[in-house]
Amino acid sequence: MASSGGASRGSCTSVNTVCSDSDRAASLSSSASSASLQDAHSSSSSSLPYGAVPSCPSPKRQGSDISLDLTPLTMLPGATPSTPLPKLSRLQRVALEIVETEQAYVRDLKSIVEDYLGCIIDCGELPLKPDEVSTLFCNIEDIYEFNSELLEDLERSPHATAIAECFVERSEAFDIYTIYCMNYPNSVAVLRDCMKNECLVRFFQERQATLCHSLPLETYLLKPVQRILKYHLLLQELSKHFDKNDPGYEVVEEAIITMTAVAWYINDMKRKQEHAVRLQEIESLLRNWTGPDLSGFGELVLEGSFRVQRVKKERAFFLFDKMLLIAKKRLDHFIYSTHIFCCNLLLVENMKDPLCFKVSDQTIPKQQHVVQAKNQEEKRLWLHYLKRLIVENHPASLPQKARQVLGDNFCPSPHFEQEPNRKPAPSPRLDDVHGFPRGRRQSEPPEFIYTPEKARKGLPLLLEGNGTYRRGRRQSAPAKDIEAVFQQSGE
Repeated sequence: MASSGGASRGSCTSVNTVCSDSDRAASLSSSASSASLQDAHSSSSSSLPYGAVPSCPSPKRQGSDISLDLTPLTMLPGATPSTPLPKLSRLQRVALEIVETEQAYVRDLKSIVEDYLGCIIDCGELPLKPDEVSTLFCNIEDIYEFNSELLEDLERSPHATAIAECFVERSEAFDIYTIYCMNYPNSVAVLRDCMKNECLVRFFQERQATLCHSLPLETYLLKPVQRILKYHLLLQELSKHFDKNDPGYEVVEEAIITMTAVAWYINDMKRKQEHAVRLQEIESLLRNWTGPDLSGFGELVLEGSFRVQRVKKERAFFLFDKMLLIAKKRLDHFIYSTHIFCCNLLLVENMKDPLCFKVSDQTIPKQQHVVQAKNQEEKRLWLHYLKRLIVENHPASLPQKARQVLGDNFCPSPHFEQEPNRKPAPSPRLDDVHGFPRGRRQSEPPEFIYTPEKARKGLPLLLEGNGTYRRGRRQSAPAKDIEAVFQQSGE
């Protein structure tokens, strides 16, 4: 546990601390300024006159404290008061912006760890359980230690390339932010519960006033989430003013790739967490479903309500990686209606009504659903993911190399191993999972039905098509490479 520094914490509300908001120097302009600088000129109390700066006690630094003093904007490292200030280039300004915003961010982390967490631990009389404190602050101490070391290296970096190297060298260490970001919703929930207790409300208000903070603790707990998702933007701004022919440009590009991957991974984990929570909600509201847990059918890809032909009320559609679930809506609950395995799914996208499309089970001819979307965008979105899942659930229909290309071009999703050359399995009934006989195929004209066989022929068009809703899609191979794979497999 980091020590609080400064005066003794015998009385938590009288701890002397650095006033990080009022002391903060104004940052040089940049489109990627940190949210940490939003407090710079704000007043911490409504009782103060407009524009007045609250007085803060002077800090007493111990030998073990980390030095967080900002370099004045009017003086560069190595300069003396008599040295004229050189004119900074745009590249130097962006580099200085990265260092300054990191200084302000680390100062905010220090305030969370020492002035809030440390004070809560030392007081001991607050109505907070240890597990609540742990959930509230998560691994903020690890982040504070990590970013303090990163800041020291950034301050020692003489040029933009050295700054970029600081991020490349620590690429794997940024994983600690994943834990914090995943826990952040729980942290907010605990803090809001604390606000229902008058004793805790008074404690946090006194802490905020003593520290001269214009923003509450909740805002400070959000800053690590904001910061980790902003590093790649700062580095992109750095590369805009970096000559591609200069040595070190490749290092800057590598840093951008590294931090973009970190941001993407955290966003993806947060998305999966949100989907898991939503999946639990659906299971708790679903009635008459006697099948296995819905989590066994993969991630929830899409959900929506549609008007269905020959049905009075709207139906709720839930598209999973392995199954399309259709249910009736009744008040706050969903009543199970039917389901179609994606491996047996047939899709007809061209209907008389331009907003309609049809889904059916190739093993049950009578089970057809003509669905009406609310607009063309919604229709294109559902068609895109329905096609993708039809292809993904028929590995025997496509060469392995083509499936690898598909994996690079579509959103990743959990894979279930299937036996080669497996015949389509019938969609089970609730009373007999394995005993339902296979029905005959649809008699619709084949050119209008999207089947696994047609997916093999139309795959290049699917990858190059006009679908604009390709979340997470990475273009790693042109469509002609896929065509070449098909030609080789057909020879």
